[in-house]
Amino acid sequence: MEHGSIERELRIDAAPEVVYEVVSSPEHMREWWPDEAEFEPVPGGTGTISFGDPASPDVKVEQLTVVEADPPRRFAFRWVYDQGASAAPGNSLLVTIDLIASGDGTVLRFKETGFRERGWEAAVLEQAYADHVRGWDHFLPRLVARADALVARS
Repeated sequence: MEHGSIERELRIDAAPEVVYEVVSSPEHMREWWPDEAEFEPVPGGTGTISFGDPASPDVKVEQLTVVEADPPRRFAFRWVYDQGASAAPGNSLLVTIDLIASGDGTVLRFKETGFRERGWEAAVLEQAYADHVRGWDHFLPRLVARADALVARS
């Protein structure tokens, strides 16, 4: 298997401005992806996202660094890097979300890269890649539902 990148394309019945808020705002992100999100959605902004009960020893906390914030076209961040490290190519994964206006909606192009560059041994690489494929296949439809819910409220 390739294990180089995960790519998805979604059609969302919401304007790019609405979808951008859903993918870049911690408040909205919590509704479709992590249980908690605390970061500044500006280039260079850092923070964390977490999965699970924050009081549990099993909570999974990931550092996050915003790489690009170009509303309403692109939001990109690095994550899955060691605590105390600065996110960079080779020590983190890069998620890029491009938004393209399409009629009265948006085409969202999602891409996660950096798996091979992490230098993980084959079994770890394969497991991480498979986990992320399953994760994004679960969470990205929730992103669409969140954008739909915001449009329905307005």
